[in-house]
Amino acid sequence: MYNFNVRVYGLLINERDEILLSDEQEYGYRFIKFPGGGLEYGEGLLDGLKREFMEECNAEVDIISHFYTTDFFVKSDFNDSQIISVYYIVKNTSPLDLSFKVIPYDFDEQSDIMQAFRWKKLSELTEDDVTFPTDKHVVKLLNELK
Repeated sequence: MYNFNVRVYGLLINERDEILLSDEQEYGYRFIKFPGGGLEYGEGLLDGLKREFMEECNAEVDIISHFYTTDFFVKSDFNDSQIISVYYIVKNTSPLDLSFKVIPYDFDEQSDIMQAFRWKKLSELTEDDVTFPTDKHVVKLLNELK
């Protein structure tokens, strides 16, 4: 039997028209994505996204609007589950207290799980800036709004 893996992500765009990216490394695998992650059992999408932003960014966010839900098959890179991703436009409710990086994978310390955040100008964002197929599709959709 195959399982479904429901993921929820926030598209956070600042006043300089930059979008927040998350550089991550887990057990030797590097990837770039939007902030967010897996839904926990018993959790709704919006609560899951708010929890993920607290865990990853130590920030509360308001959910502005739904942006996109996966409408094609995506197999997980990590196991045999099918990925269903939901993206929302979000806004932080207070200033972000993070150490923002300029180059990808500029981690402050070395461990099994690492994460760093960067701002990327929306006008310069390409599908090559993110790793996973659904994120690449979201970048394409964002670029179509320009």
